[in-house]
Amino acid sequence: MTSYNGSAAPGFAPFAHHSLSGKVALVAGATRGAGRAIARDLARADAFVYCTGRSTSTRPSDYGRDETIEGTAELIRAEGGHAEAVVCDHLQPSMIDEVIRRIEEQHERLDILVNDIGGEAYVSWGEKFWGTDFESGMRLVNAGLMTHLNTAHAALPLLTRRPGGLHIEITDGTYEFNASHYRESIYLDLTKTGVSRLAFGLGHELAESVCTAVAITPGWLRSEMMLDLFDTSEQSWLEDSLDPTRELPPADFAISETPHFLGRTLVALASDPDRHRFNTRTLNSCELGDLYDIDDIDGSRPDSWTFMTAKEADSGADARDFR
Repeated sequence: MTSYNGSAAPGFAPFAHHSLSGKVALVAGATRGAGRAIARDLARADAFVYCTGRSTSTRPSDYGRDETIEGTAELIRAEGGHAEAVVCDHLQPSMIDEVIRRIEEQHERLDILVNDIGGEAYVSWGEKFWGTDFESGMRLVNAGLMTHLNTAHAALPLLTRRPGGLHIEITDGTYEFNASHYRESIYLDLTKTGVSRLAFGLGHELAESVCTAVAITPGWLRSEMMLDLFDTSEQSWLEDSLDPTRELPPADFAISETPHFLGRTLVALASDPDRHRFNTRTLNSCELGDLYDIDDIDGSRPDSWTFMTAKEADSGADARDFR
């Protein structure tokens, strides 16, 4: 397994066969993690990408993170892509309306909408719902679900103006996994299942416009926040996961995937002329990797959801056998 320093997405030959030239994309929540990787990979496939989020150099994230929306656009331009960073709080419909007006004025079209705003940083564990601070809990629901509703409502009139528009919800968990597993937080469970259900409902409503709505879930995402949380790096995460002398990261982190695995498979889906066959469905990154023959940046194809099911049946299951 090769290491990767995370500073730039390595060359990815399939993008030559999955061109999005001439397409306009909006990635809501492109500041870090999955959103940043998706924005970069869409741009590397030659789409023009609008990157939106709250975190700027003058107004840092309330997550306590250094990443900014301008930083995402700068990475894209440094890689030869085309992007525009637009500061937007997706809980403010007027701000989203302004983003859509800008896209319409500059391009007269929107081909791909990716709703990736999460809210997981607001989750608290180990409390019964009725014992939680409701206002704090609703920050997660508002950030992870209401922002998606706001953005879809504002953007879909432009997306549906042309046949072939693609609406993508980024969620957490396959349909089958979420149907049988509780996420140990009412707020998180409701948010993530709601995002998948939003794609399901929109898929029905978009069909008449010859547009498509899907949800996609990564596996255990090796994001910047997760690497910092586990005090590891993109160079040493696997070694650290398997080190019995360390408590963190846990051994199961060996199944983790980079955000670019999601970004790469999303690009392949977006460029597939027959993508409407997936309308209303919740897909996962490994499933798409198998379909389009795409690997993560280290050459592996992590199958997190199969591993987690196997681990429930056999506690000795080794994550490395599912990469």
